[in-house]
Amino acid sequence: MSNKEKHWEKTKGLMILTLAIWFFFGYVVFMFGSSLNTASFLGYPLAYYMCAQGSIIAFVILIFWFANRQEKIDEEFGFTEREGDD
Repeated sequence: MSNKEKHWEKTKGLMILTLAIWFFFGYVVFMFGSSLNTASFLGYPLAYYMCAQGSIIAFVILIFWFANRQEKIDEEFGFTEREGDD
């Protein structure tokens, strides 16, 4: 298997994991909204908090995590885009 194919396999795995996490915070959490309302966070029902703040925070963290992991994969296989790298 070539270096490019190995790079794509790792990138594809990271992409699938990222989409699974996104799906969880984007859809699955809200499917159970009524049962989440039995708990509260900062005085608000948990489903309300997850809709208003929790998912947005999770998505922002997910973006930075994905970019960091992809950069490590790129460096591992020599596909980095940084200037000055030889």
